[in-house]
Amino acid sequence: MANIASRRTDEQYYQVAPPRSFGERVAIMARDRIYDDMIRYCRPGPDETILDAGVSDVVTDAANMLERKYPHPSRITAAGLGEGDAFSAAYPQVNYRRIEANRPMPFADKAFDVAVSNAVLEHVGSGQNQQAFVAELARVAKRVFISVPNRYFPVEHHTLIPLLHFWRPSFALACRWLGKTEWTDEQNLILMSWRRLAALVPVGANPIIGHTGIRLGAFSSNLLLYLESPAASRPGGPG
Repeated sequence: MANIASRRTDEQYYQVAPPRSFGERVAIMARDRIYDDMIRYCRPGPDETILDAGVSDVVTDAANMLERKYPHPSRITAAGLGEGDAFSAAYPQVNYRRIEANRPMPFADKAFDVAVSNAVLEHVGSGQNQQAFVAELARVAKRVFISVPNRYFPVEHHTLIPLLHFWRPSFALACRWLGKTEWTDEQNLILMSWRRLAALVPVGANPIIGHTGIRLGAFSSNLLLYLESPAASRPGGPG
């Protein structure tokens, strides 16, 4: 069921940003900038290993930004809920591993230098699941970069509803009007704010939280969370 639900979520998301549409161009612009911030914060070397947690088996020009752009694909391990057939066909040099929803990942502690997750955390189903997901990424990698859609971007990413998603009752009403009620269920989508993202940081961690994607100050398209284990600290960090 997790595989079916994950693919359905991807398909529903990319319905509002179909190929060669304005929505897809905006998504690509935002994700290209997220990628640039990931490189700036994580500074992966060509021999370092990267885990991409929560890749999409719906392959479009906007999906799977890391695999689309990173120049060392053989250093990437991609983790997803499905069989990954379409993903593996599109990115044959990337190692694909199937994982289970809301279960520990099949990797040893600090198995990777970097773990990346884009547009996944908001879909894991509950605040408790979100905390566990962040903690699991911090367990398996020395440096962690997570990005999520910002609730206060003027247009909601999954529905294209403008402004009404700032408040839960108005978003629920708009979703009912438009026949998009699946996005009001927190099992499918939790709208993310800076405060909500900060509440998920593991105890004792020293996070960096910021805006990324299309930069509009507090209304930027995306939020980022960066975590680094003490042993992974490097001189000349993100500028």
